[in-house]
Amino acid sequence: MKTTSPSDIPVLIPAAGRSSRMRGEDKLMRHVDGVPLLQRQIARAAEATCGPVIVLLPSGPHDRYGCLTGSRAVSVSVPDASDGMSASLRRGVQALPPATRAAMILLPDLPDITADDIRKMLASAETGDTTLMWCAMTEDDQPGHPVVLGSDLFDDLLKISGDNGARELRRRAAERNALRCIRLGGRRARLDLDTPEDWQAWEATRK
Repeated sequence: MKTTSPSDIPVLIPAAGRSSRMRGEDKLMRHVDGVPLLQRQIARAAEATCGPVIVLLPSGPHDRYGCLTGSRAVSVSVPDASDGMSASLRRGVQALPPATRAAMILLPDLPDITADDIRKMLASAETGDTTLMWCAMTEDDQPGHPVVLGSDLFDDLLKISGDNGARELRRRAAERNALRCIRLGGRRARLDLDTPEDWQAWEATRK
């Protein structure tokens, strides 16, 4: 892969899930630093790459579409979102520009991931080696997100079903000795907010 600065690798943000564990509240619309969490994540992605930022969303109308207002991100509807995360990722890969050499998958509910973290992951994927997947991990070496996939894995991604996603691709890349793990600070790569209790605990740490 050629080196570019800043990176032009596209970022896919799969945001078509139902927040089913939030007991009626949409976790991606909950405010952090004065804006919905999804809007905040979109802004960080757009800050870290000059490539496309593609947000996978439920079929409209839906409040989440408003999170793209004023940004350069584009939305892609996922009418089969009930099939799980794989449906969003398939739609995302299909929306990538021709000849895309790699793409990042950035989950929208990882509130501690920073623009610098995203830049670090994208820069790692610009090295030109034979790696097929770059995976973020915690400081104690637990795999997490975001991940960057080389184009040789796109066909594999199109064949995944259900809620399988990066985990299955990580296994396949490891089998081919083509997986590289990138350590981020603390537990940022795994700290997601799925339940009201998760939000309460995370907000308490910020105070």
